[in-house]
Amino acid sequence: MMEPPPKLPTPERVRHLSLFRIIFALAVALIADSVQFVIGPLGWFFVDGAIDVGAMIFTTWALGFHILLLPTFIIEFVPVIGELPTWTGCVIAVIALRKKSHRDQLTASH
Repeated sequence: MMEPPPKLPTPERVRHLSLFRIIFALAVALIADSVQFVIGPLGWFFVDGAIDVGAMIFTTWALGFHILLLPTFIIEFVPVIGELPTWTGCVIAVIALRKKSHRDQLTASH
């Protein structure tokens, strides 16, 4: 009889969401979106791209990898849509999803 394959790890590295990590990720997202809004119309593509790379690195460090970060990173390179506060929205969504997942794990273990 064949045994089922071992359970594969999820690609998301879930970090403990301390208050510092939440505030840090929100600050990074707000700063990135604000700076991009100000310089966006000037067409500084390389500066805008560097801000996106930095936002991706710092939010991933603070919150752990989440699949929602990838489309946000890609959307930032679309000219008109990139002016929206996508980093802020994504970070808020990831925090909410992580908190919900944490609550679900707590209720399932009891």
